[in-house]
Amino acid sequence: MLLGGAAAAWPLATRAQQSTISVRIGVLASLPLPPLQRLSHKLQEFGYVEGQNLRFENRFAEGHDDRYSVMAAELSAIPVDVIVTWGTPAALAAKRATSTIPIVMGAIGEAVSTGVVSNLARPGGNITGFAALNVELEAKRLEVLKELLPHLSRVGMLVNVGNPLLDATLRGLRPAAKLLGLSLELFEVRDKEEIQTALLQLERARPDGVFVAADTLLLSKRRAIVEAMAKANLPAMYPFRDYVEVGGLIVHAANLGTLFERAAGYVDRILKGANPGDLPVQQATGFELIINLKTARALGLEVPPTLLARADEVIE
Repeated sequence: MLLGGAAAAWPLATRAQQSTISVRIGVLASLPLPPLQRLSHKLQEFGYVEGQNLRFENRFAEGHDDRYSVMAAELSAIPVDVIVTWGTPAALAAKRATSTIPIVMGAIGEAVSTGVVSNLARPGGNITGFAALNVELEAKRLEVLKELLPHLSRVGMLVNVGNPLLDATLRGLRPAAKLLGLSLELFEVRDKEEIQTALLQLERARPDGVFVAADTLLLSKRRAIVEAMAKANLPAMYPFRDYVEVGGLIVHAANLGTLFERAAGYVDRILKGANPGDLPVQQATGFELIINLKTARALGLEVPPTLLARADEVIE
């Protein structure tokens, strides 16, 4: 069982009836991280139990975005009943692979500017899902980093230039940086093999702070990124809670677990006959600010009380 947890205790008659139904859900993502488990658990509440009436077809790129197109084609050829994606490269690959199999974006940074859909309210076609508002959040993340580091001036930004989300992100982030009196210097990668080189360049450049872009390729190397920041004594702002769980300093992000639970609801509606193109692409409504005080102390930082008071979670 790759995604699911314990099966719900169903009445025997219901279980026998459901066992005659076979649903295949394709998952196209970088890694099998906890938000996907939330998807599986929520689907159980709707009556889809892995091993009984549900089979997941998982395709994980493991930080190699170039694999998504082949994996999406595999899911289309099976064919699965629904494809659930995580991230912009995965969603675009699924869109290119099929115009008939329903696609539910469990989380995408921004769906319109990246060309996945043309309209949030009526996406049309075979795609719908949930947006994590990463483009809008990046400016807020920068404000929080400035609050944490009052003398912040130079910001090194670790980015995946192959992710179409980056252009939309920078269009909003550069004016925000200018308003805050900050300069942005990009440290670019195109695949995960280039991340170590970019991290060494960051260490040599010695910016006042580091800003890790919202990207699943970078997420696949989260431990190496966090360890490099600790070694270089560089404070960094991260886009996903998975970073603080391996020692990252601070995260401000949409709650992706909640988004994937909501995606399970869309999967259920589609399996019951709803047209994905008629289901609006919904935006995140739940966000979390997480601060790792242990890491702050190791970096010699004193977190402002106002920031601590706003934190949804503090790791001691």
